[in-house]
Amino acid sequence: MNVISFARLPAVLLAGMIALVSLTPVPAVEPSPAAALGFDPARLQRLDAAVQDNIDAGRLAGAVVLITRDGKPAQLKAYGLQDLERHKPMQTDAIFRIASMSKAVTTVAVMILYEEGHFMLRDPLSKYLPAFANSVVAVPPPAGSPADVSYVTEKAKRPIQIRDLLTHTAGLTYGYDLAADAYKAAKLQGWYFADRDETIGQAIDRLATLPLHGQPGESWQYGYSTDVLGRLVEVVSGQPLDRFIEERICRPLGLKDTCFFLPPEKADRLANVYGIENGKLVLRETAETSAYVHGPRKCFSGGAGLLSTITDYGRFLQMLLNGGELDGVRVLSPKTVELMHANHTGDKYRRDTSAFGLGFWVNDDPGFYGELSSAGAYGWGSAYYPQYVVDPKERMVAILMTQLMPAGGLNLNQQFKVLTYQALVK
Repeated sequence: MNVISFARLPAVLLAGMIALVSLTPVPAVEPSPAAALGFDPARLQRLDAAVQDNIDAGRLAGAVVLITRDGKPAQLKAYGLQDLERHKPMQTDAIFRIASMSKAVTTVAVMILYEEGHFMLRDPLSKYLPAFANSVVAVPPPAGSPADVSYVTEKAKRPIQIRDLLTHTAGLTYGYDLAADAYKAAKLQGWYFADRDETIGQAIDRLATLPLHGQPGESWQYGYSTDVLGRLVEVVSGQPLDRFIEERICRPLGLKDTCFFLPPEKADRLANVYGIENGKLVLRETAETSAYVHGPRKCFSGGAGLLSTITDYGRFLQMLLNGGELDGVRVLSPKTVELMHANHTGDKYRRDTSAFGLGFWVNDDPGFYGELSSAGAYGWGSAYYPQYVVDPKERMVAILMTQLMPAGGLNLNQQFKVLTYQALVK
């Protein structure tokens, strides 16, 4: 075998060979989309691992994650199964029941009408829904009252204002407080409306006859406030809530799969609901048993009734992050969106964060929150376990979609936010 000794090559020839090698193009290594957007792909794998570990451990069937920055996807990924029994993989276009994540959508509907001059936020609700004109408040009975008297009522100190509904300070709960028996008799306990054979107007008129569980404006109480707002949208606009949201929000923003009740042809994309019971994952609802597919399709719950995909909801949140505009379509003004994520409740809200805006929590004090976040971030979640964060400072939207109820103490929806932030490095 002849071995070429480079030391014996003429200097001119050797120089030419070196030049030829140096001119050979080296393929460029393109950064991953996540890296180009400031995320460390290796750190994002920690999020992947956390989701997959819960699936492998039988605590979760499947999920979808979307993380965007500057309107571009850093991560859009499906995990696990949409249907365990049929071994159907989760897809990124799966449709989810989003429950209380509906509240942000209904709040935007209200703010559209507000911008058009139909009302002021401090207007009394009874100006538009007269059934609330004579609200009373349930309070503990005085000492010496009969044992079967669980509450008495007092007159509301002031009328409910539209702003009270937007901030959950109207005195409305989900009916499990002092006057629970009255709410139960009126068939108004809990947030689920999909199976009701009545309109939301009929339900809200009945709600107006029941005592409040707090004085308007005095405390933060979670409940039917956004369902009342949905009815307000109907009365002021003259349209059913589903049509208003479709025409004024979904269609302009290109949200093709966001609705109150699912068309039959999309039923196969509806993810099953599972729950953790006695430490095991059990099937709770399928498209075949869901009122969102086979129910009366009459009661539009602005507080908890919408279905959506992660990309639809991501576009909706991107509109908010952009100050009310998406792809050249303006839904709200920047000043209106700014008002929505201001602190409207002072020190009344002390749950996820220390502040509440119009439709979601607002993190105006990361030290109070005590986990990774940014000042000014806002978000909310769902009884079915999804969670979202909008972060104006980092120009980021992050969403976890799944269907888990009850969650059995699983805190992945909170870990999701931390694992997203720890991967953001630029």
